[in-house]
Amino acid sequence: MPAQAQYPIAELLDAVRRAGDAIMEIRRTGFKVRRKPDASPVTAADLAAHGLLAEALRGLTPDIPLVSEEASLPPYSERRFWRRFWLIDPLDGTKEFVAGNGEFTVNIALVEQGQPKLGLVGVPAQGKVYLGEVASRRAELHDGGRVRRIRARTMQEGRPITLIASRSHGGRRLRRYLDALAAAFPDAQQLALGSSLKLCALAEGGADLYPRLGPTCEWDIAAGHAVLAAAGGALWPANGTAAFAYNKPDLANPEFIAAADGRFPWRERLPPLPTD
Repeated sequence: MPAQAQYPIAELLDAVRRAGDAIMEIRRTGFKVRRKPDASPVTAADLAAHGLLAEALRGLTPDIPLVSEEASLPPYSERRFWRRFWLIDPLDGTKEFVAGNGEFTVNIALVEQGQPKLGLVGVPAQGKVYLGEVASRRAELHDGGRVRRIRARTMQEGRPITLIASRSHGGRRLRRYLDALAAAFPDAQQLALGSSLKLCALAEGGADLYPRLGPTCEWDIAAGHAVLAAAGGALWPANGTAAFAYNKPDLANPEFIAAADGRFPWRERLPPLPTD
């Protein structure tokens, strides 16, 4: 059944926008940064967005459990039996938020049977929300009062590709892999973005390939993954040895590759991963 009939899309869009408004208000009035036990930053904006989203989702779908970056993680002994659940990152790209560059997002994903089926990615600094419903291939950009269908671009032999890398998370190993990709695909261009905007850029036709060689959690990418898949893209583990799955015991993602054209034989064309 299409998501628009099964889930309250208009209300979900409104919740994402309201969370974004709360984030922007805190950005305007000022905030302090503290560190979580894993040393990642958190602000009042993260917590305010979490509160708004959690309240909205529990009101709209009280029978669907919720996992959020800014809440205690239910034990796997409980989660392993969930058929579906909401997975949210109230403020993805806190480093970008703190830096003031606007490349942060509000992420909501509905995960069913280990795969994201519905995703919303709000971009508060731009007043936009990306929507992806995988089963119906519904991929949209909601920009103010305008709604535009989006589609990932098709890979064509001989066309220079655009590579996306994280603005805040890199390292020598990623640099080596980007160099190898540039050698394998001559005249490749490179683009740096923050948060799940990288996946949305693929879905919107702005880039071709996003290698992530570094740690992420499920809530970082689930909503963007749904938008990308709905737009015709794909995402898979970088080592190619297993299917990409959600609701794992610790919610840590393997390194992954995301591509705009899900039908192109990327795995045959990509260079091997650097070992160190």
